[in-house]
Amino acid sequence: MAAPSDTSYAATGMFSDVRRIGVLAWPVLIGQLAVIAFGVIDTAMVGRFSATDLAALGLGSSVYISVYIGLTGILVALQPIAGQLFGAGRESEIGEETRQAFWLAALLTIIGFTLLYHPEPLLSPAKAPPALHDRTVDYLRILSFGLPASLAFRVYSSLANAVSKPRLVMFLQVGGLVLKFPLNTWFIFGGLGVPALGGPGCALASSLINWVSAIVGITVMLRVEFFRPFGIFSRFCWPVLRRQIALLRLGIPMGLSYLIEVTSYTFMALFISRFGTTTLAGHQIAGNLGAVLYMTPLSIGIASSTLVSQALGAQKFDEARSISGHGIGMACVLAFAYGVILLAARPQIIAAYTPDANVIAAAMPLVLIIFLYHLCDALQITTAFILRAYKVMLVPTIIYAIALWGIGLGGGYLLGFDVGGAVPAWLQGARGFWIANSLSLGVAGIGLFCYWRRVSARHVSMVRAD
Repeated sequence: MAAPSDTSYAATGMFSDVRRIGVLAWPVLIGQLAVIAFGVIDTAMVGRFSATDLAALGLGSSVYISVYIGLTGILVALQPIAGQLFGAGRESEIGEETRQAFWLAALLTIIGFTLLYHPEPLLSPAKAPPALHDRTVDYLRILSFGLPASLAFRVYSSLANAVSKPRLVMFLQVGGLVLKFPLNTWFIFGGLGVPALGGPGCALASSLINWVSAIVGITVMLRVEFFRPFGIFSRFCWPVLRRQIALLRLGIPMGLSYLIEVTSYTFMALFISRFGTTTLAGHQIAGNLGAVLYMTPLSIGIASSTLVSQALGAQKFDEARSISGHGIGMACVLAFAYGVILLAARPQIIAAYTPDANVIAAAMPLVLIIFLYHLCDALQITTAFILRAYKVMLVPTIIYAIALWGIGLGGGYLLGFDVGGAVPAWLQGARGFWIANSLSLGVAGIGLFCYWRRVSARHVSMVRAD
């Protein structure tokens, strides 16, 4: 009987990796879509209450997301740390690292609560009218009381993902979505003795859901048999400086990279708003499509990162490199397929958002650019998560800053506003910002991919040298 070829072995390994990634990725995807639905429900329901409350929701959300993303990004450092320990079979240390992550969450709560309860410095650049300013402050102050629960839940979700239990996160995220509509209805429009709160009402609903999710998550870590070997709550411990420094050394660049990514898009929207409401509406449609498409490579990146960190912990560096490559390839192939579908159904998809012919005309060229944008986005986010599994973040953060802030925002400003007077008409306006942002993601993706090849090859060579 003939021996199997190297090609068949490679194909078997690829399908095995893709299957393992897919098993972990689909619960993450469903959970992330549930999180996105929170914002959709808030916007739709508050929009029916009043225009002022809807504007306050938009302004308050931009402030909250910036604070929330920056702080929770730091806590995600637990995922690669716990993942490598899980792969190495050092289960008791996972409990210690989780306890330290909870202490870090408590420290970050103080910072975040202060920023959200006293948001005036963050709101001052907006120069909002008094009524809008007051409603936004009310919205953020209510969310500040839910922040401790949000950060605690992030510790839980990072640990669950690290040990290949993303369904335990998904169930709580979907459960929160089920509670969101009735609680929003009650608090926004009032009833049963509760006054109509408007926009701040959806903040109250979100805060209550965050507390329920956090309490259930902690109960799962305490009661579910799978988590008992970790001994998370088996004893009390104070913060350990060495472990806190390790978390922050990895977490601060992570949080900063999240913040760079969020602010690059936020500021793009602020600049595009100068071109008028029709252009901004077209941008919003393109941005929403990009955000929904982004969830698939994000989920693949998280799943790949989990498997890679576990392989690294077990000293299986060849396997880690193989999973990484297949995860990146899987994300890019799906992104290309999504892009083809988007191009084919572009008129129908845009028409589902709005019947306004002018907005459709503004959105059509932007959605065309989404094809390139999403492909580059898939490459960069998947590779970024895999690099986090290797516990390297400084260089990726620098790549993000140069690409997204420099090429994306800087280049978009030069193109969009025709700085210098030599930019062709088809590159001006919102299209200029979207093209520059797509190129910036491409540069970031290529830079991260090249750096991953170097890092992963170094790990493999060290083992072979031994």
